[in-house]
Amino acid sequence: MSLAVQRVTPQPVPPQAQQHMVRMRDGVLLATDVYAAGQEGPVPTVLARLPYDKNSRYVFFDRIAERFTARGYAVVVQDVRGKFRSQGRTLGWTGEVDDGYDTIEWITRQSWSDGIVGMFGDSYYGFTQWSAVSGEHSALRAIVPRVTCTSNGPGIASYDTGSGPQPLWLEGTTYQAQVWTDNDIHEFDVDLTTRPIAAAYEEAFAALGKRSAGFDLIASGIPLAPYNGPHPYDARPVPVLHCVGWFDNLGIAHMRDYTELARRPGWSAVQYLLADTIDHENYFLENAPVPPEDDHLVHDAALDRMIDRYAGPAVEFFDVFLKGTARPETLPRVRWKLGHVGWRTAATWPLPEAVETELHLADPSAATGPAPGGSLTARPAPGAESVDWRYDPDDLVPSAAADTFLQLRDHADERRTLDRADVLAFTTAAADTPLDLAGPVHAVLHVESTAPTFDVFVRLLDLAPDGTARLIVRGCAQADRPGEIGIALGHTGYRVRPGHRLALMVASSDFPNHLPNSGTPENPWLTTTPEASLQKLRTGPAHPSRLRLTVLPESGE
Repeated sequence: MSLAVQRVTPQPVPPQAQQHMVRMRDGVLLATDVYAAGQEGPVPTVLARLPYDKNSRYVFFDRIAERFTARGYAVVVQDVRGKFRSQGRTLGWTGEVDDGYDTIEWITRQSWSDGIVGMFGDSYYGFTQWSAVSGEHSALRAIVPRVTCTSNGPGIASYDTGSGPQPLWLEGTTYQAQVWTDNDIHEFDVDLTTRPIAAAYEEAFAALGKRSAGFDLIASGIPLAPYNGPHPYDARPVPVLHCVGWFDNLGIAHMRDYTELARRPGWSAVQYLLADTIDHENYFLENAPVPPEDDHLVHDAALDRMIDRYAGPAVEFFDVFLKGTARPETLPRVRWKLGHVGWRTAATWPLPEAVETELHLADPSAATGPAPGGSLTARPAPGAESVDWRYDPDDLVPSAAADTFLQLRDHADERRTLDRADVLAFTTAAADTPLDLAGPVHAVLHVESTAPTFDVFVRLLDLAPDGTARLIVRGCAQADRPGEIGIALGHTGYRVRPGHRLALMVASSDFPNHLPNSGTPENPWLTTTPEASLQKLRTGPAHPSRLRLTVLPESGE
């Protein structure tokens, strides 16, 4: 039976928008909608450049535009090169610097434009904002990148987390195959149990009758060069409102952008952080698992409620930096949500009152048993201990969510995974008082393997009194030699409530989110017989495997 493929084609341009075909410097025309109804005189413009069909319900820009135009902004939304109604070659993460510059230049020449432009949007249309920063057009005055990063983003299948080599991200690979093959989007289910795994994607391309050039670059190990101008870190600074999700699958990379720019001269004065308990698709921890009436992907009333929270901070930010109708000091430099508690403000992140603390992995011999397993203790155990766990390519450890873009929609209970014999579990004692995590989380593990290459996946879970275990943060690393491995799990704001435990899970696979290791020097894309291996975790004074947390002093709440 042939692979079922659903083709997603452009939706109609809404009547309140006027579409233009805007010429780029090489003659390619990009489809561009303008929402400027009811504006009196030239006004600032909010620009979004995206590959997901500017007129689709998925990006809901007709509704977003209502929020901005009501506050006196024009809104411009554009299909990027090679996508939907726009011309040109379909190859993501290339050409956005020049196309962004040329689009901004076009905006400044329009009668409804006052020559001031800001940019807004999620994920890839956060990346197009950073590309415009690289282009350094003088009209670009502020950006609001949401759940995104300056590095190679979700379509390149891995991104820079600061933890060294990463296992390849299969979700990103599938995204590249579905979104970046031609002008449309092609939705299909990839059978990732196929061996070699590359054959599963070949089946999809055969069904489509065409290939994704970006996918072929991933498979051949050739990175795309995203910027033909300066890296955004080295470009002319503009005010930035970083809208980060504590549960976003790009959250590690996004917070790396924020922390890097917050310490750079010129940039530091114009960095603002809004960190919410959301995932990539804007589901909220307080609603998780999400009931149908709060699912904005299918329920219009829920979408309207979500858009108010989604666009409101950007409107406030642009009122300061595009319109000048509010003062910068009216904006908190940091707004962050403490999961299970609510919003807080601060002058800096990490918070000056936050302290770093370490929990040492202890009692490893118990770690392969069901939770609570081994221990997380304030001090390392006095003696050297170790525990072995197995990597079995025929029985891979299931991912925290089948689709991590929707991490919180189901917010799956991972207790069954935590209790598997091929994962290690280390837990704290149940808390008597709240423990507030507020800042970066790292794991430092001493690991070796019988294989020449191996992966280490770490998840930090909230183990509730009823036995359910739900994700707080996660991270991974790939290694080819024994020794100490540092793994960034990202930043979080999260309250571990009384009666709950922290649980640290360590595994050697995370499927289907990540490409399974071959266990040999063979390319994991091409292997048909991946090999099992045995990993060893060491603990004790000479091998201090530990979890490093950033916490707030007890508040007495």
